[in-house]
Order: sequence, then structure tokens, then C-alpha cells
Amino acid sequence: MRYSLFAGGKRLRPTLVLSAAECCGLNPRKALKTAASLEMIHTYSLIHDDLPAMDDDDLRRGKPTNHKVFGEAMAVLAGDALLTKAFESAAENAADLGLNGARTAELVRLVAFGAGAEGMVGGQVADLAAEGLGRKMSKAAAARTLEAVHRRKTGALIIASLDAGAVLARAPQARRATLRRYGRCVGLAFQIADDVLDVVGDKKKLGKRGSDRENGKLTYASLYGVDAARGKARALVEAAHAHLKSFGTRASVLHELADYIIERDK
Repeated sequence: MRYSLFAGGKRLRPTLVLSAAECCGLNPRKALKTAASLEMIHTYSLIHDDLPAMDDDDLRRGKPTNHKVFGEAMAVLAGDALLTKAFESAAENAADLGLNGARTAELVRLVAFGAGAEGMVGGQVADLAAEGLGRKMSKAAAARTLEAVHRRKTGALIIASLDAGAVLARAPQARRATLRRYGRCVGLAFQIADDVLDVVGDKKKLGKRGSDRENGKLTYASLYGVDAARGKARALVEAAHAHLKSFGTRASVLHELADYIIERDK
């Protein structure tokens, strides 16, 4: 568990938790346990994604993947344990802040939704099912499939991260809805940028070999081409900025994160 969790990475999801909490008036340090829980869920998903039964990758964050070091069985268990630990950490955070039962249940529900069959896991299933299908679909059908996959696979946990920070801050529904709209934009932009980097990125900086093409995956870069995909990501980031206007200067970090998503090189 520690090997993969502390191997590095962008820490995007925990940063979104902390930034959303701050936007809604909570000291971000008071949301650290939930921030950690979102990173645990993300890391478990990477451990499982890298397994031979899934993407069969041998490098992650510049280091050998978990199953290459500890074996497949231990990698599965490490992922399982990180997922379970995540909910323990989030529940502890709710108790620390004295959230009532309804808010605590909502925190657990929204994280579970973002991580599970309606969110990240369901998106991963759809992603596997779509391998090799891009060539057999019309461009319009492929585009719909691709967006549906990544709204769940990548976007759902990003939205959950923002929503979790807002719930910890006891934010009203209107504030939460605004942050979710921002999250839908940056979640899709993040995936498009990832697809582009898989094609043009420096593999040493990325810390992984980039296996989308050889796995026959339907990606934004393969469907639209690199330049058009980049244009779509930029448009989504502009929309994300617009959603944050009502937060004023409190959303400065979220604005910076939106720009970082399409400017990053790893």
C-alpha cells in the first residue's frame, strides 16, 4: 500500500478536495483526511489498472508497478485495502468536524458513487469493452462512447473530490452544484490531456510507457487527432473558469488547477 501511495503523482484529487473546502469557507487543513482518502482510491485504481488482466503495464510513476514488485495477489489485496482505508479516513474526518449523521452519510455516499459502478469502476468496464471498437463505429458514435466512458472513468472521482470538500465545509446545494459543473469540465479536459500525452509526451517524465495505442484503445487523440483534441481541452478549461466566477478570489487555486491540466507535461 505504501509503495504505490507514496510513489509520487500529481495529487490532483486531494488538492481538489482541499481547494473546494477552502472555496466554501473551511480551513483546508481540516479536510486533509478526506483528501487522503481520495488519493487512496485513485492509487488503488492504478494498482488494479496495471494488472495483467487489465492494462498489463510494468511501469507507473517511474517505478515498477505494484504487481511487478509484490506479485499479482498482493497487488490486488493492496488495492482492496486502500479502497477500504479510504472510507475509514473520510468517516474519521467527518467525526473530527462534528458533521451530523446526514452530512456524514452524504460524504460517504458521494465518494462511493464516484468510485463505484456508476463512476470510476463503471467507466473502466466501459473502457475495456470499447477496446478495438473505435474503428467499427461512426465518428459520432465513437465520440459519444468516448465521452460516456470518461465522464465516469476519470470525471466522476474528480467531481466527487470537489463535492466532498464542499460537504465537509457544510456548503449549500447551490455551491456544491457549481463545483460539480466545474468538475465535469476539468475532468474531461484532464482525460483529453492524458490521451494527448500518451501520444506526444516524454515517457520518462510521464513515468509510464503509454499503452493506449497497442491496446487498441479509443482515445481523444486517436479519434480527433492531437491538435483538435487539445482544442477541445482548452474549450473545456475556459468553461471551467466561467463556472467559478461566483466564488471570486477564493477559487484562485481551482483556476490554477484548470490551467495546469492542459499545460502539464506529465
